[in-house]
Amino acid sequence: MDHAPAASPARKPKKLRSDMGWSDPHSITVQGLDLCTDILGHLNLGDFAFLEIKGRRPDARESQVFNALLGTLVEHGMTPMVIAARLTYLGAPESLQGAVAAGILGMGTTFAGTAEGSARLLQEAIRPETTMEHLPALAEDIVARHRASRTAIPGIGHPLHKPIDPRTPVLFNLAEANGLSGRYVALMKLVAQAAERALGKPGQLPVNATGAIGALSSELDIPWRLCRGLAVIGRTIGIVGHLAEELRNPIGREVWERTEDESSEHNRT
Repeated sequence: MDHAPAASPARKPKKLRSDMGWSDPHSITVQGLDLCTDILGHLNLGDFAFLEIKGRRPDARESQVFNALLGTLVEHGMTPMVIAARLTYLGAPESLQGAVAAGILGMGTTFAGTAEGSARLLQEAIRPETTMEHLPALAEDIVARHRASRTAIPGIGHPLHKPIDPRTPVLFNLAEANGLSGRYVALMKLVAQAAERALGKPGQLPVNATGAIGALSSELDIPWRLCRGLAVIGRTIGIVGHLAEELRNPIGREVWERTEDESSEHNRT
């Protein structure tokens, strides 16, 4: 006689918990701080973002570096992300948030999103026992592994900014001035140097902005899985700015019509 399988024990529900924020009829609390008396007028947007991510207010040194980090990727001209946002806004002007989302969805391993990859590379390479003396060998190993697998090293090289990405020394100098330049910054620089030597491309593979952001995020003890979110914060501001310009001086329709005409021109000749 067949027997029905024994019933599995009932799963004990996990207690739901969040310390991000809560409110009552008279106040709004964010990370243990009163929004109205402790935050508004006291924290700038970058400091508020730091509070949300880290669960505490930044000190003066962290504030300067983190705000610069967020500002680095706000604007970089007519990138595919902002073109996508402008064209989406052309098609659905009632949905500004949809246009912003369309732009942000274009962030990845080619445009703006490689801070995650560079931070991961650094955080997985450096252990608590790693010293500055270990870093040159680590850099050589990182380059060798990427060459063997034929994969790009995140955080180095730029199609336009050579031999220096102008954003990088500004960020690294700010970190140095604020005592936040340590093993991660040093390793990122060494990786770029090792890659240029290995590939015979002197001055062609500088640490780029997302490499600097990955290094500084690591110095600030921000997990690599959150680093693309920092780029999202900055670039969202830029995309909203492009949509503001699209309202004042629309080019979306021109982009659409010229693309339509030029891409099919060969069929009409």
